[in-house]
Amino acid sequence: MTDPLLETWQINARVVLYVLDAVDGALFTLPTPARGRSALQMFAHIHDVRVMWLGSGKALPNDLAKLGKQEQYDRETLRAALEGSGQGIEEMVARSLETGKRIPGFKPHTSGFVGYLISHEGYHLGEIGVALREAGYPLDRKTSFGMWEWGVR
Repeated sequence: MTDPLLETWQINARVVLYVLDAVDGALFTLPTPARGRSALQMFAHIHDVRVMWLGSGKALPNDLAKLGKQEQYDRETLRAALEGSGQGIEEMVARSLETGKRIPGFKPHTSGFVGYLISHEGYHLGEIGVALREAGYPLDRKTSFGMWEWGVR
């Protein structure tokens, strides 16, 4: 049986991918905005923060690296990066739960760390929704409501 904390992280990671999958394909060809981050850069930022934490625990798989700020991203690159970093965080959390040791560099405990990451990613999902709307490519209603249906994600 999966630990409820791990299952919670898994659902969150799937929700991020669910939203990425719903992004209009035309967005991948638009120029980067002069100010602020584009929706695609925010997906990359979510991945990069995960990678930062994985590096703090020396749990960074060899094939996982930050994406950084690029002019263009494609869906496949973002999806593969988010899948990899999501799995890496899952493994890091599982190890912490098994050993009873906290996540390096994070206080107070593993549950707090997962809550922190979910809050961070939820904040940026909200920003992504606003950025998509401002760019003229809002999320469809199914996705906007579907990201809250954790029982089926």
